[in-house]
Amino acid sequence: MTEVNEAQPAGQSPAPPRGWTRFVTARPRLSLLVALVLTALAVLAGSGVADHLGSGGWEDPAAESTYATKALERQFPASQPNLVLLVDSGGASVDDPAVAAEGRALAGRLAKEKGVTGVGSYWQTHSPALRAEDGHEALIAARITGDDNATGRTLDRIAPRLRGVHGPVRVKVGGIVAVRHEMQTTIKEDLTRAEMIALPITLVLLVMVFGSAVAALLPLGIGIVAILGTNAVLRGLTAFTDVSVFALNLTTALGLGLAIDYALFIVRRYREELATGADPLTAVGTTLRTAGRTVLFSALTVAVSLAAMMVFPQYFLRSFAYAGIAVVLLAAAAALILLPAALILLGHRVNSLDLRRLFRRGRAPKPSGAEGTAWAGAASLVMRRAPLFALGTTALLVLLGLPFLGVKFGTADDRQLPAGAESHVVQQHLRQDFPGSPGGGLDVLAEGRATKAQYAAYKQRVAALPEVVRVDGPLVRGDSAYFTVQPRGESVDGPAQRLVGDLRALDAPFDTKVTGTAAVLVDSKHAIAEHLPWAGAFIAVVTLLLVFLLTGSVVIPLQAVVLNALSLTAMFGAVVWVFQDGHFSGALGFTSPGSIETTLPVLMFCVAFGLSMDYGVFLLSRIKEEYDRTGDHSEAVRHGLQRTGGLITAAAVILAVVMVAIGTSRVTNTKMLGLGIALAVLMDAMVVRSLLVPAIMRLTGRATWWAPAPLRRFHQRFGLSEGERPTAAPARERETAGV
Repeated sequence: MTEVNEAQPAGQSPAPPRGWTRFVTARPRLSLLVALVLTALAVLAGSGVADHLGSGGWEDPAAESTYATKALERQFPASQPNLVLLVDSGGASVDDPAVAAEGRALAGRLAKEKGVTGVGSYWQTHSPALRAEDGHEALIAARITGDDNATGRTLDRIAPRLRGVHGPVRVKVGGIVAVRHEMQTTIKEDLTRAEMIALPITLVLLVMVFGSAVAALLPLGIGIVAILGTNAVLRGLTAFTDVSVFALNLTTALGLGLAIDYALFIVRRYREELATGADPLTAVGTTLRTAGRTVLFSALTVAVSLAAMMVFPQYFLRSFAYAGIAVVLLAAAAALILLPAALILLGHRVNSLDLRRLFRRGRAPKPSGAEGTAWAGAASLVMRRAPLFALGTTALLVLLGLPFLGVKFGTADDRQLPAGAESHVVQQHLRQDFPGSPGGGLDVLAEGRATKAQYAAYKQRVAALPEVVRVDGPLVRGDSAYFTVQPRGESVDGPAQRLVGDLRALDAPFDTKVTGTAAVLVDSKHAIAEHLPWAGAFIAVVTLLLVFLLTGSVVIPLQAVVLNALSLTAMFGAVVWVFQDGHFSGALGFTSPGSIETTLPVLMFCVAFGLSMDYGVFLLSRIKEEYDRTGDHSEAVRHGLQRTGGLITAAAVILAVVMVAIGTSRVTNTKMLGLGIALAVLMDAMVVRSLLVPAIMRLTGRATWWAPAPLRRFHQRFGLSEGERPTAAPARERETAGV
């Protein structure tokens, strides 16, 4: 977004469009018509996408626990129940003859249902683990076979016939399959509500930013195209791989947020060019050569951050990479192809319906060049007190991030759902009212021929472990058997996780594999820790390269990576303080499980880091452009903040509104994602970009632009920037090289 007026000299006709500009502007009506047809096809292709998405994906498919779970499902289906019926006798004993008869009848009807196997009940086994401690409730457990979508369809078919009053008992439906299905349904409903909240508020904010109602509608149109296109992409991916339903939230948030960001910069630049007297075609050409390049560059940086999630084995994280990359690239493509076509057709009418005129009556217009003076003054103040602002802002961010040092990782369970959700109520009863929290134990799969004596000896060694409350089994089938081990305390707390390691280290005369909730958590944490350095290195290296190509400096890329990471500390600290420790849980309407789901910090880092780079690229490109023009480092920083500070803040506020709308979800992980990233975006725009970046750049001075001679020559040949690249390195760059 350069200030250089690239209009043609008076008396000369504008230069004909070249390259990309000619491609985009040659037939604007045809471009919009093709876009309309493709969008309509995307609506058809992506319709009902949520029904084909999964609600799991937190486990590592190559982990020991995953292997053991699948083997137990095949050989001992009753050992892995995912459906639980909570049978309440209404105050009578569950051993009452009428209650027992109805319980056995319910279990019998459930066993006859297609897609259901491994049915067991208290009235068949008389296991104490299936009877509540007060004697008024008992359980029927079963397994629904198939993947997430198949189990959901089976549950929809059988649940209405199971829940409710049956003679002397009342039945509630729970279990893992019910939790995940209810979570999937809740997310779909919440996403529709979030869109209804975000769209009108976003439109009002855009009108306030642009003034013109016509200009304000353009970013919304770009966002809708990006969202619909990404839904079609996700629907196509479900034919080849698993995709998480949670990814839809990111599609909506980034689709609206980034499309609005990109359209803000392009429309703003286009209007600036019109104000200088350029005709619409020339204005579009200049806009694409300047702001358009920055938009493309910014999209690449965001896509890189999101692509890092592809290195993780959990399809929950990979799904966000699929959705994020698709929506970022579609938003950029729509902003660089459809938006210029619309601007050419609108011409000066892009300024139509300027609603701000209603508030300007009786006021003198702002003098030319007065825009952004407050940001220029703030930048000057920060640079005059650079050490104070640098140390103070850094200390504040570190302080806000300290709660993250106490993070505890866990798994996503029923407490993600609202307190009144049926499956959540059932699981709460299991935790509180049943001995040993049925379903929360560890399963040990034993493979290989063994004698009864060997099984008995192994069982004794397991029972002697310090964290073990009870060992049940073995149940033997052929050359395989399994034991159920009940740990002390909660199913995923410290003792349970330590017990996983103890069981895996225990000698046995047969091969053993451990699974269960705690084992899945241990394996998930291991997978995250193993792949995290690769993801971090990928983000860092590619970001350093891209920012170097933009600036030609080796110092600025390092600053960008460090400052962007620092901007996320408040988000991580708030996530632990609020969602793990439970502060404001009542006001925000969630139940704190006392831990953070293992994959969430990775997801939030990748998304928030990419968005921080988005704003960083817009600011740095303007600073670089001014430095190339004047050679005055301090003036370049001041001018860059003056020209982009207000726009970056407006874009951040609009994106934060979208994320807060996502954060109104009744599912805790989605609430955490929306509110956490909203905080990160605001902190980045209002604290890091406004205070820390100018302070640090003032402290590093002209050394900010240093690069070794070979890299400077490389940048002169291959580097990217707003405006035309100079044909030779300016003298000031040669001077800077010697700093």
